[in-house]
Amino acid sequence: MHNNNSRPATLELSTIQPIAHDKRHGRARDLFTIWFGSNIMLLTVVTGALAVTVFKLPFMAAMVAIIAGNLIGGIFMALHSAQGPQLGVPQMVQTRGQFGSYGSLLVVALVVIMYLGFFASNLVLGGQSLHSRYAVLSTNQGIVLVGLISVVATVFGYRLIHAYTRVMSYLSGAVLLLCFVWIIGVHGLPSDFLQRNEISLQGFLGTLSIAALWQLAYAPYVSDYSRYMPVDTGGRAAFWSSYWGCCLGSILPMALGITIGLCVEGDIIAGLVEVTGSIATLVVAVFSIGIAATNAMNLYCGTLSAITVGQTLVPKWSAGPVSRAITALVLFSISLALALLGQDDFMANYTNFILLLLYVLVPWTAINLVDYYLIAHGSYDVASFFRRDGGIYGYFNWTAVGCYVLGILVQIPFMATELYTGVIARAMGGADISWIVGLVVISPVYYFVSQRRSGLRAINVEGRRA
Repeated sequence: MHNNNSRPATLELSTIQPIAHDKRHGRARDLFTIWFGSNIMLLTVVTGALAVTVFKLPFMAAMVAIIAGNLIGGIFMALHSAQGPQLGVPQMVQTRGQFGSYGSLLVVALVVIMYLGFFASNLVLGGQSLHSRYAVLSTNQGIVLVGLISVVATVFGYRLIHAYTRVMSYLSGAVLLLCFVWIIGVHGLPSDFLQRNEISLQGFLGTLSIAALWQLAYAPYVSDYSRYMPVDTGGRAAFWSSYWGCCLGSILPMALGITIGLCVEGDIIAGLVEVTGSIATLVVAVFSIGIAATNAMNLYCGTLSAITVGQTLVPKWSAGPVSRAITALVLFSISLALALLGQDDFMANYTNFILLLLYVLVPWTAINLVDYYLIAHGSYDVASFFRRDGGIYGYFNWTAVGCYVLGILVQIPFMATELYTGVIARAMGGADISWIVGLVVISPVYYFVSQRRSGLRAINVEGRRA
C-alpha cells in the first residue's frame, strides 16, 4: 500500500536504489508540470529560433516542422516515462537489463557527457541573458549564479525539483503568454513577417530533426522523475501526462523563438529583450530562473548516471545523499569550466552538439523501448540490475551492444553536420534524416535477433533436460 498524503523527507535519501512501494508518492499530473515547467526557458526559445536563423524557413513551415518534430519525438520520450512507476529505478540503471552490467557502461558514460553539455549550454544562456538585462552582473557572474541555484536543487533531490518545476509551470507559462501578447499587440510584427525566408526540404527536415531530438534527449532520464510514482499510476496516465507536458512546454517557447528570429536579426537573447520592451526585465528574470530549474534536472540525472557507473564497478557501494552532493559538485565544476571557456562560440557549438547527440541516442532508445514493451513486456529482475555480474542479464548482452553500434553506423551516410556530411545527405541537399533511419532499422533488427536468441536458449535448455 502507498500513501499519497504522506510527505516524503525534504532531503531525498535515495539515489539509484529501487524505490520501495511504501515510499511511492505523487500523481500523474505531477509529470505534466515537471515537463511543462522545465521546458519553458531560454534554451528552448533559442532552439526554436534555429528554424528561421540557421535553417532559414518561413514562419508557417517552421511551425509545422517544430510541431511535427516535437509530437513525433515526444512519443519516445513518454514511452520511457511510463517505465518509471513499474520498475522504480533510474533509466540508466534499467539499461543494464538490455545491455548487461558492463555493456551498459558505454551508453551511461555517453549520457553523462550529454548532461554536462546541456548543463553548460544552459549556464551560458543564463549568464548572457542576465548580463544583457542586469549590467551590474557580468556574464561569468551570471553563469555562476545560475549554476549555484541548480546545485542546491540537485542536492535536495527529487521532491524539491518537482516543486520547483510546478511553480515554474504557472510562472513561466504566464510570462510566455505575456510575451506573445506584447510582441503582437505592443511591439508589432514586421509587415513582411510571413514572407521572410523561403521553404526548403533541407531546412524543413533539419528543423524537424532538431525538434524531435529535443524530445529524444529526455529519453535517458525521463523515468528518473516518474520512478517514485505509485505502481497504480499506470503506464497510460504516466505516458499522456509526460507527453503533453513536454510537447506543449517545448512547442510554445520554440514558437516564441521562431517569432523573435523573424522579427530581429542577430542574437536571439538581445532580440528577446528588444521585442519585449519594458517587460524585458521580468521576462529575462523568469526565463533565467527557468534555466536553473532545468539545469537542476540535468545535474540531478547526470549525478545519478555517474553514480550508476560507480556502482557498476563497485557493486557494494550504496550511494546516499552525501555521495549525490559530492558527485553533483564535481560534475558542476566540469560544466562550469566548459561554460566559461566556450561561451564565445556558443551557438555554433550548441548546434553541433545536439546533432551529434542524435546519432548516439537514437539506437539506444530503439533498443530500450523494443526490449521493454515487446520482449520483456515490462517484467525485469530488478535485483539483477545491482549485481556486478548482471544477474540474469550478464556482463554483456552482445545482441544489444552489436545493434547499438550498428545503429550508429547505419546513420553515417545520412549525417549532415559541419564536421561530416554523408553521401546520401549530400545527395539530398544536406537534409539530415539519420534519426529516422536509425529508428526504422534498429527497432526490427533488435526485435528479431532477440527473439531468435531467446528461441535458441530455450531449445538448448530443453536439450540439456533431455
